[in-house]
Amino acid sequence: MDGLDRQTLRDPETTAVRAVMPPQPALRDLDRFFHAGEARLTSGLSPVGLWLAYADWALNLANAPFRRAELAGTAMRQGRRMLEAAAGQHVVDPQAKDHRFRDLAWQQPPYAFLHQAFLLLEEWWAEASDGGNAVGRHNAQVVSFGIRQWLDIFSPSNLPWLNPEVMAETVKTGGGNIPAGLANLFEDLRQKTTGKPTHKPIYAVGDTLAVTPGKVVFRNELIELIQYTPTTETVRPEPILIVPAWIMKYYILDLSPHNSLIRFLVGQGYTVFAISWRNPGSDQRDLSMDDYRTMGPMAALDAIGSICGSMPVHGCGYCLGGTLLSITAAAMVRDSDDRLASLSLLAAQTDFTEAGELQLFISDSQLAFLDDVMAQQGTLDSAQMAGAFQMLRSNDLVWSQAIKSYMLGRHDESSDLMAWNADGTRMPARMHSEYLRRLFLNNELAEGRFFAGGKPVSLTDIRVPFFVIGTETDHIAPWRSVYKIHLLNPGEITFVLTSGGHNAGIVSEPGHAHRSFRLGSHAACDHYVDPDEWTTTAERRDGSWWPVWTEWLDHRSGLAQQPPALGDGPDAPGSYVLEK
Repeated sequence: MDGLDRQTLRDPETTAVRAVMPPQPALRDLDRFFHAGEARLTSGLSPVGLWLAYADWALNLANAPFRRAELAGTAMRQGRRMLEAAAGQHVVDPQAKDHRFRDLAWQQPPYAFLHQAFLLLEEWWAEASDGGNAVGRHNAQVVSFGIRQWLDIFSPSNLPWLNPEVMAETVKTGGGNIPAGLANLFEDLRQKTTGKPTHKPIYAVGDTLAVTPGKVVFRNELIELIQYTPTTETVRPEPILIVPAWIMKYYILDLSPHNSLIRFLVGQGYTVFAISWRNPGSDQRDLSMDDYRTMGPMAALDAIGSICGSMPVHGCGYCLGGTLLSITAAAMVRDSDDRLASLSLLAAQTDFTEAGELQLFISDSQLAFLDDVMAQQGTLDSAQMAGAFQMLRSNDLVWSQAIKSYMLGRHDESSDLMAWNADGTRMPARMHSEYLRRLFLNNELAEGRFFAGGKPVSLTDIRVPFFVIGTETDHIAPWRSVYKIHLLNPGEITFVLTSGGHNAGIVSEPGHAHRSFRLGSHAACDHYVDPDEWTTTAERRDGSWWPVWTEWLDHRSGLAQQPPALGDGPDAPGSYVLEK
């Protein structure tokens, strides 16, 4: 160790002098490089975090002999049920959301026995992965999730020689589905390798998507602000500012002309502005959450004020954009800034204690691993994020698609929503780390420990009315989590629970078949109503919630007047949305 720069510290208990090596950044950088390589093999999941979860479960199970005896008894009962299924009886049904065995061919022998035997096996493992009170809640969820992923690999629906639909298609086409499936596989591999589509896309930004007319009226390092061209002779004096999530391109709210929420709002007589986030590169790795607040909504409000004057603005935030807008609104109240007229939150969480299955990927070990990956790359790319979302719904987003495309030889018809979903974005390292740690892991916003501009903010300070949307089957922002805004703000809240998921429930234009929603209002003086009770009392309506929202905005807006001047910048959708 001669020649190394050392420090000495005296141990207060032994009075001994011990040498302390200074940090060695070069070696830590090698660890980060190593972890980045691991992430490519694990879809960004921390192997240490996974092993810790499984060790917690396995060690506690090993220390519970009577629990093991109970599981052995359950295994014997499942074995008897399996024999009954082999004898032709129907002994188990898939869960309501499980569509793997819907085809009638699964009810015929031998496939009826195969799928029931697999469901019985799933039931046993679901019970076995429940570690009880001894296993940490997060670890138990990780183990249960991991076991489901492994079992899915061996589902008879995912094995072509055990899937009656695949067998029937092979007979019907004389084996033609096999080369067709291989062609689809090679086409997808080529596209993922080169990053270029094999054929000219049907849906393209600025051509068939994001085509509502407008102008880019402001640009900084992080956002372009789009002002949309009015389509009515007069407009409400209060403009609308839309803050989308930066994990997605903004045009989820401006898809095709028939299902564009932005076009709908313009048609209802509102001046609409929308933020288009930049797709950050590694040079923007140090952008923080507070940078997103100041360079995003705050900069947009300044630009809107220069165009529309002193009129207050209806703020609307979608997903993470709604979380950021809530933080912005609380900081504005703290700083005596009254430029907001109302807040509309679309599938946006403000309390993260019940943030759904995404919490499976949020732990100290997982975030430390992710920090190393992002430090190496500077960003978290869309493929790494997409992998986590796909695993959450592997039956729908992975296996069923693989069966259809690679075993049956069919390709899904393209849609505007699918094209948008494939248009991924990146996350700056610092911002994403702060977001996951401060909100998901530590829940600082709900607990009054979140700082914006160097000072704490509280959602209880916000005094403008809220219009809040939750979606019934949302696995990203579960509606009961979104509903927690009732516990964080004492004011007026109108809550809507709409059919559909995180995206389809928001893109729910009038005339869309099979849409419905529940509607309820909470006045500032009303007592709290828990979500389960709310569903029994809230009014149910068929159709889209969009007209209800604009009616709500109308009641909180002034009389219509001449529209403000339209900027003379570049045409919408601008250039940031085109960045790959």
